[in-house]
Amino acid sequence: MRRWRELFAVSQTRLSEKMIVSSSVISDYESGRRKSPGTRFVKRFVWALLVIDEERGGRFAREFARLTSSPTNAILDIREFPIPVPVEHFCKAILGEIVTCHEEARREVSGYTVIDSAKAIETLSGWEFYQIFGTTTERALIFTDMVEGESPMMAVRMSTLKPGIVVYHGAKPDILAIKLAKYDRIPLIYSKAQNVGHLIKSLRRLYRVALRRKLGIRIRPPPKVSA
Repeated sequence: MRRWRELFAVSQTRLSEKMIVSSSVISDYESGRRKSPGTRFVKRFVWALLVIDEERGGRFAREFARLTSSPTNAILDIREFPIPVPVEHFCKAILGEIVTCHEEARREVSGYTVIDSAKAIETLSGWEFYQIFGTTTERALIFTDMVEGESPMMAVRMSTLKPGIVVYHGAKPDILAIKLAKYDRIPLIYSKAQNVGHLIKSLRRLYRVALRRKLGIRIRPPPKVSA
């Protein structure tokens, strides 16, 4: 426990505050004065470290991601959910409206990638494009800062890998995008989130909700992002 706490650069006091326990409890476990903690305590311990890191900007999450991901600046955020998230909940979090393939939207997504549409078109090589799928294709590919005339669905259509859902943010999907989505039976969603910052903030909140559910911690429903 001490090794992981120090790895995340979290003090005993800060950790105990987040876990709502006395700092002496943390100290006793680390020094061996208490017997090994139970599963419930370990879940709270892990959750607290991850949430503190998230509140600090996700420094360690980014460092781990750099070991396996491309340095491209076209990818604004990429994460795997601790547990699959229903598309319905995903849409609510990003103020999303399903444009086509409604019948396929009953599925779940296991992760998401937020992509700067313009930079992706200009800079992503074929290999880097495949890296936006992370560890699973059952994810949402979210194309941001969309402008009329762009159609990332062209790249999705040509790829051998297909995402669980595709999200447009910044411009509504055009007729071509809708047609291509229907070919591959991929739910196409239009996000009305105010801006990219709000969009990513909402997605990270959804990630924390999934994490707490994974750890069995009761939570309140996450607030929606304003349009």
